[in-house]
Amino acid sequence: MQQKTITDATLRMGVDVLAEKDPDLYEVRARLGYPPTWTRDPGFASLIHIILEQQVSIKAAATMFQRLASHLGSVTPKSVRKAGESELRRVGLTRQKSRYCVGLATRIANGELDLSRLATLDDAEGRSHLLDIPGLGPWTVDIYYMMALRRPDVWPQGDLALASAIQDIKSLDKRPTKDEQLDFAEQWAPWRAVAARMLWMHYLDARGQ
Repeated sequence: MQQKTITDATLRMGVDVLAEKDPDLYEVRARLGYPPTWTRDPGFASLIHIILEQQVSIKAAATMFQRLASHLGSVTPKSVRKAGESELRRVGLTRQKSRYCVGLATRIANGELDLSRLATLDDAEGRSHLLDIPGLGPWTVDIYYMMALRRPDVWPQGDLALASAIQDIKSLDKRPTKDEQLDFAEQWAPWRAVAARMLWMHYLDARGQ
């Protein structure tokens, strides 16, 4: 039976399975070893952090999240709702992301969304709950499922770093489109989230990070 969560042990198992299946991932493992698990704590703060990562660098988002946490004291539904959109914009969030963050906080505060329940739902049902919320598109939800819920077979749709890494290891003339990425990822099931970690590791190494 397929493991439901990524642990250090299941990550290594998944990498070994993928390396046997795909010669290009075998080369990544041979060159770089095993990737970090790159996990996050489940909950509201992690989801806010992922929203901040939309369309900006990981480093820029981390800086913004730290600024937000420092300003609010803690990133909770209560603190974000109390601050409101105008105060979040003064901290540095865009108008759109301020609206997303306050909207998410409001849904949790009024009981429309219980993030702790996601772990008890199957992936499709849980993802559909999150995708109904403005600001939580497929990439954001997939990253939350990969990192916070540690699901082994999730692929973050449209991730540009992964597109670049696939182009590298597969020697493609150009970066694959979102649909082409999904086609590549099909061959890595049921360890797509592990393949993504391997590819991120390659991406960072190839760019000196």
